[in-house]
Amino acid sequence: MSRFRESVRSLLREQVLDAAYHLVAADGWGGLRMAGIARAAGVSRQTLYNEFGTKEAIGKALVQRELEGFLIGIQRELDAHRSDLNAAAAAGVVYTLQQAVDNPLIKAILLAARGGDDELLAYLTTRTEPVFATAMAMLDGYATEAWPDVDAESRGLAVETIVRLTISHIVQPVGPPEESARRIALITSRIAYPGGRD
Repeated sequence: MSRFRESVRSLLREQVLDAAYHLVAADGWGGLRMAGIARAAGVSRQTLYNEFGTKEAIGKALVQRELEGFLIGIQRELDAHRSDLNAAAAAGVVYTLQQAVDNPLIKAILLAARGGDDELLAYLTTRTEPVFATAMAMLDGYATEAWPDVDAESRGLAVETIVRLTISHIVQPVGPPEESARRIALITSRIAYPGGRD
């Protein structure tokens, strides 16, 4: 495929995902239809089907794109506190929890779940792709470089714990983001350094 065709295809995908994002944020996942996405994106339904195939594929792509945005923001927060695992974990978690409150797509996912239409929520909570695999791979790579004194097993457990607990708090918050982040960071630090740091 030529570079020009790749660029056009990439722009088309972003245009479709932008349209779907706004429709889901406004009307929820349950009301989303391929015809409505095509109309909002200014493309034919056939083009939409050729590019994505199904509504489920669009949902997966939307969640993947949001996750990538989260991970970029999380990395900025981690970098700002790189010398202190506990502070870095707390900053990354509070950023994620606050973004979940402010992000219209995440709000639509959560409202859909409360209304009984949890198809899109499944990408965030139960399906291993894209959320867990992508987040865990990114955080594991980051932790390996930033905190090399954490052994591989403890690092793996800490990464899985922080990802699962953060997603749990997105879906069902139990307190202010700052307090949840503090507690999740404390758990993560204790798993990473089970004997404490000398």
